[in-house]
Amino acid sequence: MYLIGVLLIGFFVGVVAKFFMPGKKPHGCVVTSLLGIGGAWVGQQVLWTLGMSRSVGFLGSVLGAMIILFIYQMVRKD
Repeated sequence: MYLIGVLLIGFFVGVVAKFFMPGKKPHGCVVTSLLGIGGAWVGQQVLWTLGMSRSVGFLGSVLGAMIILFIYQMVRKD
């Protein structure tokens, strides 16, 4: 059940990040979910490193997903 929750939240975070940083070419559900899951992890690590509370979870997750999405778009060059 935990894994399903992580995947759903990761997908939602990925969709929100794609809304704020749309690319030239749309990506599928799998890429969006992976960006969201990775972004959630990156965002939490960045906030923890900066000494901020982990209670800013959703915002940190979206910011982390946007960072990963930016890097993905730079590497992919659609």
